[in-house]
Amino acid sequence: MSESILAPHADVSRADAPRVDGQRLWSRLMAMAAVGATANGGCNRQALSDEDRAGRELFLGWARAAGCTVRVDAVGNLFVRRAGRDDGLPVVMTGSHLDTQPTGGKFDGVYGVLAGLEVIETLNERGVVTRHPLEVCVWSNEEGCRFPMAMMGSAVWSGRLPLASAHALADRGGRSVRAELVRLGVDVEAPLVRQPVAAALEVHIEQGPVLEQRALPIGIVTGVQHMSRHEVLVFGQEAHAGPTPMDMRRDPVRVLAAALPALYAATAKHGPQARLTVGIIETTPGSPNTVPGRVRFTVDLRHPEEAAYRALIADAYAVVESALASSGLDGSMRCVWEAPGVRFDARCVEAVRSAVRVLGLPALEMVSGAGHDSCNVAAVVPTAMIFVPCAGGLSHNEAEDARPEHLAAGADVLLHALLALAG
Repeated sequence: MSESILAPHADVSRADAPRVDGQRLWSRLMAMAAVGATANGGCNRQALSDEDRAGRELFLGWARAAGCTVRVDAVGNLFVRRAGRDDGLPVVMTGSHLDTQPTGGKFDGVYGVLAGLEVIETLNERGVVTRHPLEVCVWSNEEGCRFPMAMMGSAVWSGRLPLASAHALADRGGRSVRAELVRLGVDVEAPLVRQPVAAALEVHIEQGPVLEQRALPIGIVTGVQHMSRHEVLVFGQEAHAGPTPMDMRRDPVRVLAAALPALYAATAKHGPQARLTVGIIETTPGSPNTVPGRVRFTVDLRHPEEAAYRALIADAYAVVESALASSGLDGSMRCVWEAPGVRFDARCVEAVRSAVRVLGLPALEMVSGAGHDSCNVAAVVPTAMIFVPCAGGLSHNEAEDARPEHLAAGADVLLHALLALAG
């Protein structure tokens, strides 16, 4: 899975090609951003919170006004439907999520939902009825920050996660997904039926710097890189920080200190596409004048090429095992989550490619560095993604930003790709 630039073709692009109302899209993005707005300009609409419910109700008000029908499944996924000419055909789906990180931005997820609705509004205004019905989906708990399972709703819908397992997930206050769904009025006993889907597209901000650095407005996403999270535990012995000599300490932090530079060196060996993130470091008991008895840290590993990804994992485990052996302390490293790489459907990718050509837009064929609901959707239906740039590649941050013209361009591409797929 490699990157390549697709240049516009003047003989194919059409100046009269239909386009969305970019101002309406921007206005609705800003209206949604006011729901759960934070003091620093971001959003806090964590999954199944009152703010999440308010955002969903705002979206559903717009969708019903556009003539759509609404369905909610037992895990809280929303499906907004526009009837097709042959309404019994499988739907062509688009959408993303409305929940955010605690200090999230205005565009992550929400852009894909509102761009899908904007496509429906544009078709309504032009009197265009597609052969297949269209659905805009809002996947439940994509972020996984309140409840410990990212992309939860799409995982249940795709059959990758049992409904009972999703319902049992609990936040730090002990409130379960099931209890919060009930509180929000969702019928958790409703049959969980996956509707027939002909194809699915998701448009999203890139959440990385590649498109902005290359001054390109559109990313044609051909797949998603391999990724996994690992937990390292190291066990030492608690001791007083003052009277205990350094050479007598069983200090687990020394394993961390030895492992970190070796982990970064091992990652660099696998080239610029390799990714390593140590996102959590915890010591127990966490007292400033006590040698810790335990250290826990996480290691997130990613690479678009499977062979390099597997080699990166092997190297990381070897580094940790060596650091443990050198220290004489007990410990372990284990995989706690893995999302295999995804190669998107060729027909769906070609629909995006063709839309880019019709609109005369330069684009980059690329692989996503982040996981998305489309990873789960792609396991059961033909799927592809569209990216637009975001400022500085910054996301999961209150400063997350995107240019209105790029957001409109991405929605234009979505419009033409959906028309191609829906007939």
